[in-house]
Parts: sequence; structure tokens; C-alpha cells
Amino acid sequence: MTLQEILADIHALNEDLEAYERKYGVLSETFYESYTSGEEPEDDTWVLDWADWAGAYKILLRRREQYRRAIQTLREQSPSLVGVIERTVRHEPIPVAP
Repeated sequence: MTLQEILADIHALNEDLEAYERKYGVLSETFYESYTSGEEPEDDTWVLDWADWAGAYKILLRRREQYRRAIQTLREQSPSLVGVIERTVRHEPIPVAP
């Protein structure tokens, strides 16, 4: 996986989560806290949405952690973020550890 792929996933997941946030009127972070505490929807038609929403949020958290670790590793190699940005602007794939 590359840094660019992680970033693309983060953007796509944010779009998905925003749709659920608009539909249900709460931020994903708030929803996920309640969902992981065992709260379930009273409306059966929401069950699939909630499962998808929770899954997307969990993946987002994982991707953000991957991004954070990748940036940390890249900064250890070169303390300047400019070097990373120069590589991404040139569309040079930046591989990252899983």
C-alpha cells in the first residue's frame, strides 16, 4: 500500500461517513462510541446502515493510524515534510509498511 492509497481511502471513507452523519444527525465518533457500547437501533431498517457505518468508521481509524505511522517513518528518514510533498506532487508512489 502507498501513502497515496491510504490518503485516497481516508477521503472516500470521510465522504461515506458524512452521508451517514447527515442522515442520522450525529458525528461518526459519537455514533461509534454508542454502537461499540452495545446500542442498537430500534428501527430494523437501520440495522444494515449502522453496521456499514460502524465498519467504515473502524476502517477510517485504521487508515488514519497507518497514515500517522507512515508520516512518522518518513519524518524519521527526513525531518522535512517538503520532501514528502515533493514526491507526492510528482505522483511518485510512496510505499508504506502495513
